[in-house]
Amino acid sequence: MSQPLWRPTDERIAQANLTAFIKRVQGCRPAVTDFKSLYEWSIDQPEEFWTSVWEFCDVRAERKWHRVIADRVNPTLPVMAKQWFPGATLNFAENLMRFRDDQESLVFWNEQGRQRSLTYRELFDNVSRLAAALRRDGVTVGDRVAAFMPNLPETVIAMLATTSIGAIWSSTSPDFGTEGTLDRFGQIKPKILFAADGYRYAGKEFDSIARVVQISRQIPSIKKTVITSYLGHDRPNNRFEPSISLEDYVATAPGESGPLPFEQLPFDHPIYILYSSGTTGVPKCIVHGAGGTLLQHLKELVLHTDLKRDDRIFYFTTCGWMMWNWLVSSLAVGATVVLYDGSPMHPSPNVLWDMAEQERITVFGTSARYLTAIEKAGVVPAKTHDLSSLRTILSTGSTLAAESFSYVYENIKRDVCLSSISGGTDLVSCFALGNPIGPVYRGELQTRGLGMDVRVFNEQGRPVCGEKGELVCVASFPSMPIRFWNDDDGQKYRAAYFEHFPGVWRHGDWVELTEHDGMTFFGRSDAVLNPGGVRIGTAEIYRQVEKLGEVLESIVTTKQCDDDERLVLFVKLRPNLTLDDSLRDKIRKQIRDNTTPRHVPWKILQVADIPRTRSGKIVELAVRDVIHNRPVKNEHALANPEALQLYKDLPELKTPKG
Repeated sequence: MSQPLWRPTDERIAQANLTAFIKRVQGCRPAVTDFKSLYEWSIDQPEEFWTSVWEFCDVRAERKWHRVIADRVNPTLPVMAKQWFPGATLNFAENLMRFRDDQESLVFWNEQGRQRSLTYRELFDNVSRLAAALRRDGVTVGDRVAAFMPNLPETVIAMLATTSIGAIWSSTSPDFGTEGTLDRFGQIKPKILFAADGYRYAGKEFDSIARVVQISRQIPSIKKTVITSYLGHDRPNNRFEPSISLEDYVATAPGESGPLPFEQLPFDHPIYILYSSGTTGVPKCIVHGAGGTLLQHLKELVLHTDLKRDDRIFYFTTCGWMMWNWLVSSLAVGATVVLYDGSPMHPSPNVLWDMAEQERITVFGTSARYLTAIEKAGVVPAKTHDLSSLRTILSTGSTLAAESFSYVYENIKRDVCLSSISGGTDLVSCFALGNPIGPVYRGELQTRGLGMDVRVFNEQGRPVCGEKGELVCVASFPSMPIRFWNDDDGQKYRAAYFEHFPGVWRHGDWVELTEHDGMTFFGRSDAVLNPGGVRIGTAEIYRQVEKLGEVLESIVTTKQCDDDERLVLFVKLRPNLTLDDSLRDKIRKQIRDNTTPRHVPWKILQVADIPRTRSGKIVELAVRDVIHNRPVKNEHALANPEALQLYKDLPELKTPKG
């Protein structure tokens, strides 16, 4: 059995929220003595487990439930989509605003450094005023409010004001094009649109007003557009009918006397609409409920991340990625949430570590891609920054390579819990996460989520361990989508998760359960390669290729040749490098020596860029379509759709004879 890269100290285990939770559970379940037995109990007795999470995390509710799990009366939903805590009523925003003191709630940074902060008292006051303005404009329970916003404190304030009323929040980042935004917001028909005059990225300013005008005018349901002045340019074209500045909008609201009213609504009333990537068609509008989102986030933040009131938590994200929703839920714990807007590599690759040092960040969240990028850039925060406060590093967005685990412990900090986590927009949370009282093994996610009956199925639909297969969840969980928007018969919902293995949630990840009861991820199962009938996860190849100093990034897919598929690897090299036969041989040798001959590509080609979704995930299926001269649906859903042109009509990929 391999040795762990890190183990928590006895002191850290003793002080962990998980340890306190286990002790509380032992009062009625003496057999629960450690994480393994806790996990087994959590999936065997979900009613007891989720009730314990509710009580341990002090969920605020006006009315208690009359049972924990019940069948839904809606026959269009899958059988697995249970109703959780029927009878309970609560308000999502109220749970995130339970603290109203002078501790910092939000701290905002951008590429120019620290900009401002808000205490919990100031946050409550700002939300109260904005909620009054929304009520004045007729926003009520079930209405949609959309945001085309950077990651600003104003965005968090607008979300809390919206959900305090019982309206539904939906956001995307301002780097989306007009068409991609209309594909999303146009489906849900928002009443109010929040937007900024622009945003900054990599030292440049980008004006958003022209796109905001088009969005506002092409969605008739939008009655008012509220503009935040982020760039600070007071230009005439920043004003259009029916727009208003955020300052004026709040100033004209009626004065509020007494406490902010929080609408008390059923446990599963909708609060968020999130969107699928939209790379295979019009994005699906995924509706998430208040109670399930809150309970799941509290479980993950308090138990799996060990978040406490005195913590300072950061996650690099935009408002168009579910990690923004996840991060903001940290307010329910009373921690300080650090927001960052801009490039993580500008004005230098150290900008986020400068922030981490200055803000004394304790939980630092980022992506696997970022960790690879700073490793390639030679960044060694352990030598350049005081990270003594840093306790946990989180990584998600794509598979974290085993080499990145080593990089973190060798070059960032040795005494840190590195938790690679994985879930998605579909559940606005995670299936696999960290375990702050357990060891970290190289290349592995530490554990499956408590209360999540996650298994690995082979192609016959049988559970396996130590073999690669499909990640599935075989039992209901609170943060399952309550429905898809504009999906009255439930067909889209069922097709998204339940058709491959009937009655079982199939998530679309190619994974393996390890001997440590952790998980290893090998990429998306729909992008799994199949040369000669052998299934290969894309991450298996990326891990080897990106060890090479010459390669910045890579993407692999297959080209159909007669009755078989052949692997094609595209590499983006360091500046001023050219792919030649010597480097091709080096890449092939690296792959062959560390995997199998089946993994070695038929062709290796150099490209200037690699197409990605706006959340940073590479799109193997889109590249596969391009090299087969098939149309790519919704190119505007990509962050860099122009990159697809690099893969068209390549003479090197003409199908060989025989």
